Amino acid sequence: MTPTLLVSLLGAAVAGSFLLSLVLTIACRRVARRIGFVDRPGGHKSHREAIPYAGGVAVFLAAWVPISLLLMLAWTVPQAWIADNFGEVVRAYAGGIRARSGSMLLILTGGLMLHLLGLYDDRRPLPATIKLTVMLGVGLLVSAFGGVRLAEFAGPLPSMLLTTVWMVVVVNAFNFLDNMDGLSSGVALICLAFFAACGLMNEQGQVLVPGLAGVFFGAIAGFWVFNFPPAKIFMGDAGSLLIGYMLAIISVRTTYLDSGAGTPPFALAMPLVILAVPLYDFVSVVTIRLAEGRSPLRGDQRHFSHRLVERGLSRRFAVLTIYVATAATGLGATLLPGADLLQTLTILLQVSLVLALIAILEAPLRGRQ
Repeated sequence: MTPTLLVSLLGAAVAGSFLLSLVLTIACRRVARRIGFVDRPGGHKSHREAIPYAGGVAVFLAAWVPISLLLMLAWTVPQAWIADNFGEVVRAYAGGIRARSGSMLLILTGGLMLHLLGLYDDRRPLPATIKLTVMLGVGLLVSAFGGVRLAEFAGPLPSMLLTTVWMVVVVNAFNFLDNMDGLSSGVALICLAFFAACGLMNEQGQVLVPGLAGVFFGAIAGFWVFNFPPAKIFMGDAGSLLIGYMLAIISVRTTYLDSGAGTPPFALAMPLVILAVPLYDFVSVVTIRLAEGRSPLRGDQRHFSHRLVERGLSRRFAVLTIYVATAATGLGATLLPGADLLQTLTILLQVSLVLALIAILEAPLRGRQ
């Protein structure tokens, strides 16, 4: 498949899921208001009026429907017809989709489970232990049977356990990041763009991973239009758990797909570089909560975004600042596939400096320590 055709197909996937997400978000917003599925002010929440939930439903449907249709077409459309009308290359990729359909179905099932978990939690808050148990179960499911594994050189069991931990961390990182209008969704868009770019530059000629990233990018972007501050709709845990899950899946598949078959060794740092800002926020918040003797899964206003607001930034500019920080770290990841040791260390140093700047900016103000 030529680069021009691949980029064109990727653009069509983004545009299609984006338009579908726009329509679905508008519909979900109206339905949520009508049935009273709204997030009301109170507690650690900062909004002053009830905001409709169900944005996560729009993101889920805008991504899952196109992917499911693609799998269905790959199995129902005759291979000879594809070859006659689109060429042998497209037929080969359609065959590749069929070959990976079992793995994709498990990935979609895992996403559905987390989406339903979040949807229920948005309606009736669940204990953190139940949510964590389901996350661990989904992580084990897709790592054991879905072909989503990292560090396979360590052996099957360590690889499965490490993949599960990685997935739980990334899922919770984006769940934690959903603390301000447009923050989690916007950061996810930036990360997906870099994962898609890195997948396209991969010497193994990946198509499925950039395609997944493109569809999910469009699904989130259509919702983000209505979620950017001031938000007109929230995605809730139904959306944030799903977004974290798909980013975890894409990060592993982008870097570790067929690992050992020509994957550049320094490219293994790619997920950590792209997701550096969300992971920093997750680690810092968990550390603060544990130090104060509180549950690490209980919400508060101790995130990087809240620190920026304390510094005097408006909420919109706080969100934009985190967008820029995420882009600054993610940009270096695009150089990792072809980087040598010195270049990789330089990129990691750059990421460390960005995180150090974040730590300085979020330090308590004088007199508030």
